[in-house]
Parts: sequence; C-alpha cells; structure tokens
Amino acid sequence: MGSELDERIRANLNLYAVLQNLEDLVQLDSEMAAKTKNWDVTIQFSVNGGPRAYLAFKNGVCTHGRGRHENPSVKLFFTSPKHLNAMLDGKARPIPLKGFTKLGFLSKEFMPLAGRLAYYLKPEGGLLEDENFLKINTILTLHTALFAVGELAALEPVSKHLAAHMGDGILQVEVPPEGPYVALHLDHGAVSVTKGKADNPKARMIFKNLKVANDLLNDRVDSFRAVAQGDIALKGHVPMLDNFDLILDRVRAYLS
Repeated sequence: MGSELDERIRANLNLYAVLQNLEDLVQLDSEMAAKTKNWDVTIQFSVNGGPRAYLAFKNGVCTHGRGRHENPSVKLFFTSPKHLNAMLDGKARPIPLKGFTKLGFLSKEFMPLAGRLAYYLKPEGGLLEDENFLKINTILTLHTALFAVGELAALEPVSKHLAAHMGDGILQVEVPPEGPYVALHLDHGAVSVTKGKADNPKARMIFKNLKVANDLLNDRVDSFRAVAQGDIALKGHVPMLDNFDLILDRVRAYLS
C-alpha cells in the first residue's frame, strides 16, 4: 500500500473506524474513565481534501462525530491524508489552528488515551487470556472492523462492488445476550453503521460468545469451520452475509 487512494482509505479508517472507539474506551476502562471524567474539551481533526471528525469530552462521556464541530476547543489540521496517517503512526505532528493553550493537554493527556486504545487493539503477550481484557478487545475490534466496512464500501473499488450487491436492509452482527450488537444499514450500496440492536434486520451474524468473535476478528479461526461447528450462526439474506464476509477480509489488509 502507499498510493494516494490507499492513504485516503487509511485516513478515513483512522478517523471514522479507529478513533470512534474512544467513546467506548472511556466507559469500559476504569483507569481511562477516571482520567477523563473532568475533561471538557472538543478536538477537531481536519484533513486537507480528506475526512473531518471530532472528539468531544464532557461529564465523563466521549462523543465521536463526523464532519465539523460548531465550536471545538482545539483544531488540528493535516495537509494530506498521508500527514494524518503519519501522525497516528507517531511519525509526524499536526498543525494546530486553534487551542494553542491546550497543546500540553494533547501531549500529556490525550496521547496517553490514544496509546491506551492501541494497547487494547494490538494486544501483546498473553493479555487476551484475561477475561476483562478479552471483552474490551473484542468490543473495540468488532466496532473497528464494522465501521471500517462502511468506509471501504464507500472508497475501495472492490468493496464498493461487493456492497452494491448486498441488497438493501440491515445486517445485524451480535454476541448475545450482553453484546456487543452492531448494525450495518445498507441502501443501494451505501453502508452506515450504528451501535446497538436494530429493528427487523434482513440478515444476522450471531457469535456464540466473545471468544468466538475474538478468534474470528483476529483471523485465528476459519469462518466456514466456525459456522459448521455451530460457533457462528448465519440467518437471513445470503448475498448480504456472503459479500459482507468478503469486505471484512479486505478490512484486515488495511488494519493489520
């Protein structure tokens, strides 16, 4: 990878699929909940010719949004998608346009939070053997993957073709009974993603438990074998499920 399109796709994935996990991280991780409970700051990320998103922290809650925030505390500008990606890889710095007094906050407070996200999304050693870590990793990884499906369906040629043949309706991905639940809303090839249960899904992918979901998301188990063994149940519109699985395979190439 490395083409202009690849950089654009990675930038969208970083802003819309990865950073949205901070909403859940500050609720799921007690240390991060304590760290952020008194924050009152909104950070705007803007890429020249590319995606825009913001993170708003207030009253212990993090809200992620697409596009522009009406009154952010901090504005961070990036000259290109490649510049944003380099920053998130720790190889570049953003250009601050507003909130110069918050620069210390960004380096000392926000970046450790982002580092905690990486700690969960890219586990090392035997961390997944811990039940609570496995739960958080699975929730964040599932959300990342499914929000990424929406981005690839909009930008990546093969995924756009696959999405166009999924049909219209809702595909629910779930780990009952406690969740997570994520819904993909399909409309003539466009894919939007929401957290939580959806009404009247046209298709459902149901994981037996968090461990099964984690193994599939981290490519440690073959999906066909998992279905044959009853660890994953597939219900409803078959083309929707088949093409979704193919796009999910392409997501791994961008997020690995």
